[in-house]
Amino acid sequence: MTTKPVEQLVITPETAVTPEIAHLLGMAQEARGRLLNALDGVDEALLDWQPPVGNAIGALLYHLAIIEADWLYAEVLESDFPADVLALFPADVRDAAGHLAVVTGEPLAAHLQRLAAIRARLLATYQAMSLADFRRPRHLPHYDVTPAWVLHHLMQHEAEHRGQILVNRELWAQAA
Repeated sequence: MTTKPVEQLVITPETAVTPEIAHLLGMAQEARGRLLNALDGVDEALLDWQPPVGNAIGALLYHLAIIEADWLYAEVLESDFPADVLALFPADVRDAAGHLAVVTGEPLAAHLQRLAAIRARLLATYQAMSLADFRRPRHLPHYDVTPAWVLHHLMQHEAEHRGQILVNRELWAQAA
């Protein structure tokens, strides 16, 4: 009789100046791993498919990357996007009507590369951050926010859109 390996439900900390930040970065990477699993084997045509309600997977992936970049630069670093980051986002995050940008014709590899590029910058920023800076509020015109809250928000944001991606995959399969 063969035994099934026991699933390991643990957080693997990332490298960081403090253990608290390291564990939270591990959680963010766990969330990213779940997103990548949700995309495993996705039909490239599905990326541009517009479901009856909601957004195409390609639009969601673009949105995840640009929002992560925006929170990192505008709130955490309190700076504009560097030119090389700006170049990753030829379309604005939303159209004139407030809908997510429609991004079509990009292969999954391009979306994943964009997500990875922004995540690498986020990790590098947080890995070097002191606990005091992690907890220091940034005072912006409409709200105060800490890098700790930003990281929490980005994990939730990614999980919510992962759910939409999984629904799109199911709707696509039902329509086939």
